[in-house]
Amino acid sequence: MLKNLPHGTKISISRSIALAFEKYMNKIGWDEGNFSPETFVQEWRDHVEKHSTWFHSLSETVKQDPSFHEELANKINELIEKVLSEKPTEEQTKKLEQLAKELNIEDIDYSCKAEANYHIERLERLKQERR
Repeated sequence: MLKNLPHGTKISISRSIALAFEKYMNKIGWDEGNFSPETFVQEWRDHVEKHSTWFHSLSETVKQDPSFHEELANKINELIEKVLSEKPTEEQTKKLEQLAKELNIEDIDYSCKAEANYHIERLERLKQERR
């Protein structure tokens, strides 16, 4: 059912999942111990229902179809895995090392590009606060 949607809708769904996941992980400080799949899906669903044009373009039949929800759950899992497996860039690694040195911080744990972005933004804010 998901595969039968227009290409643009499928792209919008994928983007919304990836962006919502990164936003949720930023919110919990990338602390995997605080990750709640139910909370993430609820936050994503709330965002989609309020702000996504693709959601409103779906028929009620599609929205209520159990196979659509099953395919969507699989897509969510696939995209979360994709975000988590995307390695940080060399530039991100260098930037984190530089910020850690400047701020006298040891051991910044990060394993993916999105998490590295989170730490770069967090440390840049900290650097600004210390000025």
